[in-house]
Amino acid sequence: MNQDDLKRAVAVAAIEYVPFDCIVGVGTGSTANFFIDELAKIRHKIRGAVASSEASAKRLKGHGIEVLSLNDAGDLQVYVDGADEITRHLHMIKGGGGALTREKIVAAASRKFICLCDESKLVDVLGKFPLPIEVIPMARSSVARQLVLLGGQPALREGYTTDNGNLILDVHGLQIMNPVELESTLDHIAGVVTNGLFARRGADVLLLGTSAGVKTMTV
Repeated sequence: MNQDDLKRAVAVAAIEYVPFDCIVGVGTGSTANFFIDELAKIRHKIRGAVASSEASAKRLKGHGIEVLSLNDAGDLQVYVDGADEITRHLHMIKGGGGALTREKIVAAASRKFICLCDESKLVDVLGKFPLPIEVIPMARSSVARQLVLLGGQPALREGYTTDNGNLILDVHGLQIMNPVELESTLDHIAGVVTNGLFARRGADVLLLGTSAGVKTMTV
């Protein structure tokens, strides 16, 4: 099975976690796209979706799924999304697609977070994948200096602006031994909107695509 086959397999498995007549929180990225395509097959069984990005909203609407704002939807029963890295503790790095702020908001508003990954994303220590940090444009340089003091090597994501009109610094060279602590530290840097560590509110269930089938992991 290639990587797309693994992503498709976990997307199919995730449908079992979607309650009848609910509003579904939907993430962003290639794995989330496979989930959206599967969700379209049961669109008559759900009330709609809350999207974590403009790109996901467009794909949902293209399948005839109603897209609601989080303000209108209220608390969600389930949020389904991928990750760039995830540990066995279900702590994650997210934001490779640039939607980390909206993803974190929708995840926080959801009772259950189902993470979909292929086995290449499972790691013992987070940090090989550069940690995305969304920053207010005027604070780019000052935030970058703080990140260097924390041992990171920040690089501006060139030519990219988030759906919120901000910039992203991708931080290389980190070995994140305590993701909960680092997530809190980064959030307290003036000018940081959100960082891509999802540790304080990690996933509740990991559906991991492997050559031996889909494995279910919880904490």
